[in-house]
Amino acid sequence: MKEILSGNEAFARGAYEAGIQVVTGYPGTPSSEIIQTIGKVYNDDIYSEWSTNEKVAMDAAAGAAYSGRRSMVTTKQVGMNVLSDSLLYTVYTGIEAGLVVVTADDPGLFSSQNEQDNRWYSRLAKIPTLEAQDSQEAKDFVVKGIEISEKFDTPVLIRTVMRVSHSKSIVELGERPKVPKEVGKFPRNITKYNCTAMYAKKMHAKVEKRILDIQEWLETSDLNKFEWKDTKIGIITAGVVHTYVREVFPNASILKLGMINPIPKKLIKDFASKVDQLIIIEELDPVLEEQIKALGINVQGKNIFSPCYELLPDRIKELSAKAGLIKAEKVPKSNYRKLLDSLPTRSPVFCPGCPHRSSFYVMNKLKVPVAGDIGCYNLGSMPPFNAQHTMGSMGASIGVLHGISLAKIPEKAVCTIGDSTFFHSGMPPLVNMVHNGGRGVVVIMDNSSTAMTGNQDHPGIDWSVTKDRKAKKIEIEPLVRAMGVEKIVTVNAFNVKEVKKGFEECLKFDGTAVLITKGECIFVSRNPKPAFTVNTEKCNACHACFKVGCPAVVMDVVKNEKNGKFKAKIDPTLCNGCSVCSQVCPTGAIEAPKPRKESLAE
Repeated sequence: MKEILSGNEAFARGAYEAGIQVVTGYPGTPSSEIIQTIGKVYNDDIYSEWSTNEKVAMDAAAGAAYSGRRSMVTTKQVGMNVLSDSLLYTVYTGIEAGLVVVTADDPGLFSSQNEQDNRWYSRLAKIPTLEAQDSQEAKDFVVKGIEISEKFDTPVLIRTVMRVSHSKSIVELGERPKVPKEVGKFPRNITKYNCTAMYAKKMHAKVEKRILDIQEWLETSDLNKFEWKDTKIGIITAGVVHTYVREVFPNASILKLGMINPIPKKLIKDFASKVDQLIIIEELDPVLEEQIKALGINVQGKNIFSPCYELLPDRIKELSAKAGLIKAEKVPKSNYRKLLDSLPTRSPVFCPGCPHRSSFYVMNKLKVPVAGDIGCYNLGSMPPFNAQHTMGSMGASIGVLHGISLAKIPEKAVCTIGDSTFFHSGMPPLVNMVHNGGRGVVVIMDNSSTAMTGNQDHPGIDWSVTKDRKAKKIEIEPLVRAMGVEKIVTVNAFNVKEVKKGFEECLKFDGTAVLITKGECIFVSRNPKPAFTVNTEKCNACHACFKVGCPAVVMDVVKNEKNGKFKAKIDPTLCNGCSVCSQVCPTGAIEAPKPRKESLAE
């Protein structure tokens, strides 16, 4: 049977067909839909969870694999930085049942703070790594990954990128193998699973031998595919880039690698000897290129193809033409850039009804320095708020705030962090700040969701990825109090006066204060209220309402005759009645909807 699946849906199907029983991860584009699909489609056969963070997910999957359950971890590329500590010890210990880790890289930075290439982790950890080209390989490589994992007693890394994860193609489906409902007792194998130095020395030697064994096995594996055509140009590539390369170089000979670590050295040398010119085309870093050059083979790669951003077909054509690999006249002239530049710019904004809006409105008014974090609230750095001045990684905001307080700047600083991010990596820096006497306001923006990646659950919510499985809700306020925070203020995120008062109270406190702004994400509550309206007679076109940055508040065609400015208007198709704009209107021109009169008709 065949189905059209996205890459992420195919990874989920691969988990099903591989007999995987436990899947863990943390939400992050472009990987999120893998676990969401498992929770929705394969819940009867596979346990899935959104773990507190990626390291926790890796440890949980390792524990399940140690216990005899095939397991999988999913993460976006920056999540590998969080789980790497645990990944490296599992490479040393090996497993009882198969264990695969799917990392979704983001060439082009569509939804990430950097463009890191996680293939370096495969070399650092000495872990076998597969790279999927399309949805079919996404499914097949999970099955193959489990096979390799159990054959060589190692976790296996599978790399995908946004174009694979979010594109759809036809997939030939298979069946799920029989998996045991029960497993035996936990293995008491201390010398295998205990990474103390005395045992780890032997483990290291095992890892080095294993990667050589995998390399030898790879030389005859069907993971690598030759496509022999004209031998004037030979290209080595992997993953989705193979699709682009075949389009740009239809007549070139190609060696497509399915496993990118280790690499099949003998096959590569044989391929190189049969072509006149060898080119490596890979997105981001020269990971393959450097290894192949180390074999003494003359290749071209990053001297032609940039290490930045995606290498889509048009870009490969353009760069290849500049290098003389193809004729310039074969590169069609595109109006893409001209058309793109002609479009009016539109800054990303908070959704109508977002609970974060009032907080950033207030912070803009208070003119405080703000250290930011990863989440929807990062939009507070954009106009009209301009009220977030740093953003680095998950949980960084509190640590940066502590550092600002240590610098003894002449003003009190603030940091913003979401509820999910606080559970992910915000607790250790808060404890550190309290313990070391830091001064500043930690704003925990509790919208009851991991919103930016698609409203996934986290420990502050009482439901799980499968919806039907209830989860224990952890309240933030008592947790923060247990960490030693003496000043805690909780406010309604939609009440501007209350939010302002909360900020002022916390800023006066000499120490670490926590302000919790509570208000559900509109995509969680799903409960829009009737739209507000602007009374044109009262509106004086002061534009105070535009400073809340709501897409529902737009300019009317009517002008104020005195100042010549356009008056405000509310788009009823966007407004969901949160009332924040009406609270900041100095003339009371933004009015709540009048209650409907009941019909007198019987």
